[in-house]
Amino acid sequence: MNKLWAGDLHKALDSKADDFNSSIKTDSRMYSQDIRGSVAHATMLGAMGIIPKKAADEITEGLLSILDDLDSGKLQIDQTAEDIHTFIEGELTARIGEPGKMLHTARSRNDQVATDLRIYLRDQAEEISNLIKEVLKSIIKQASENEKTIMPGYTHLQRAQPISFAHHLLAYGMMFTRDLTRLQDCVKRMNQNPLGCCALAGTTYHTDRYMTAHALGFDGIMMNSLDGVSDRDYCIELLSTLSTIMMHLSRFSEEIILWASWEFKFVQLDDSFTTGSSIMPQKKNPDIAELVRGKTGRVYGDLVTILTMLKGLPLAYNKDMQEDKEAVFDAVDTVKMCLTVFAPMLSTMKAIPENMLKAAGQGFINATDLADYLTVKGMPFRTAYKITGDLVSWCMAQGITLDQVPMEKYKESSDLIEDDIYSKIDLAYCVASRTSEGGPSSDSIHKQIEYINGFIK
Repeated sequence: MNKLWAGDLHKALDSKADDFNSSIKTDSRMYSQDIRGSVAHATMLGAMGIIPKKAADEITEGLLSILDDLDSGKLQIDQTAEDIHTFIEGELTARIGEPGKMLHTARSRNDQVATDLRIYLRDQAEEISNLIKEVLKSIIKQASENEKTIMPGYTHLQRAQPISFAHHLLAYGMMFTRDLTRLQDCVKRMNQNPLGCCALAGTTYHTDRYMTAHALGFDGIMMNSLDGVSDRDYCIELLSTLSTIMMHLSRFSEEIILWASWEFKFVQLDDSFTTGSSIMPQKKNPDIAELVRGKTGRVYGDLVTILTMLKGLPLAYNKDMQEDKEAVFDAVDTVKMCLTVFAPMLSTMKAIPENMLKAAGQGFINATDLADYLTVKGMPFRTAYKITGDLVSWCMAQGITLDQVPMEKYKESSDLIEDDIYSKIDLAYCVASRTSEGGPSSDSIHKQIEYINGFIK
C-alpha cells in the first residue's frame, strides 16, 4: 500500500523499519472514530466549497459503506497498512476513485489522529462509567442486605470500633462515585476538537472547525494549532483517573481476600469467582480479586509510560507520540476487564454475619463507647479514657470482655457507672447510636445509599 507521506522520498522503507513504524495493530480499533471524523471533515469541505458538494457526498457514502463492511466483518483490515487512517483512505479511493483523494484536503494525519483518539477515549470513558455504576449497584445490594450485620471496624488492621458491614461497603461506594466525577471532569477537558489544526500551523483553506466540532459532539475547538496536535494531557488525565479506579479496586480486593481467608471468614465468594488448587483439594482461592489487585500495577505502568514519553518532547508532533495509544488502550482494556468481573463477584459474595459478630465481640471495640458513657455523665474525656484503659487491662488479665465485667468492679472504677452500662456497650446499640452524619446508624446508611443511587440513575 502506498504511503501517505511518500512525497519526495524515492526509496522504499526497509521492511523491518516499516514494521517498526507501523501502528495498524494498535490503532485499528479506532476505525469507527476515524470514519466518523472523516465524514464530518468531508461534509465541512463540501459545505465550505473547498471541494465539490458532489465529491463530499460520494466520500461520505463511501466511508459509510466501509464502516458497514468493517462492522459486519465483510471487510477485513489490511494488517500491512501503516495505520488505520492509511487503510481507510486507501480503501475509499479504491471504491470511489478520484473523489477519495480529496478527503485529506485541509487536514493532516496529526490532527486526524488526535481527533480519533479524543473521540475514542470519550466513548471509552462512558463505557467505563457504566461499568462503575454496575459495581455501585452491587455495593448497594450488599449494603442493603447487611445494614444490621455488625463487624469490627479497623485502624492499623487492629480491631477498633463496631460498625456495620454496610457501612464498610459504602465507603468503597463513595470512592467509586468520586471516580465517576473524575471521569466526567476528564472528558470535559478532552472534549475539544483538534480537527483543522492540520500538521501544526492550521491551513490556508477557509474551513469551519466549529462545524466539525458540532458534528462530532465536541464542546469546542483546540484554540492553538500547535497545542491541538501535540497535546496528550487528556491521556495523562484519563490514565491518572484509571489508576485511581484501579487503586480503589485493589484496596477492595485486598479486603475481600482477607475476609475470605480462614483467619477472618467474614465472607464466602461464589464458586464461579474462585479457583481451586492443583494439589490441595480443600482450597478455594480468591484468584479474581488477586488478579484485580495485580493488574493495578499494570495500569500504573501505563500512566508512567505516557508521562515519560512526553516529558522531553518539543512542539509539535513527534513520532514518539505514537506510543500513547498502546499504553492508554491497555489501561482502558484492563480497567474495563476488571470492572466487568468485579461487579458480579461482589454481587454474589455471601456475608457470614455470625463470624463478623464474633470478631466484633473481641478486641474491646466498645471501649470508646464506655468512655463516652462516662463523659456524657459529666466526667472529662481524658479521665474517662484512663479509667476505660485500666478496665480493658483488667479484662485482658481476667480473660473476659467489657460486657462481662461485674457491676462491683465497674463501681470500683467509677460511681457514675450504673446498671445501664451493659446496654450502652452492647455492640448493636453502639452501632445504632452512632447517629452523626456519615456514621453506621440505619438513618445514615439509608442516606448514603440514596446518595450513591443518585450517581447510578
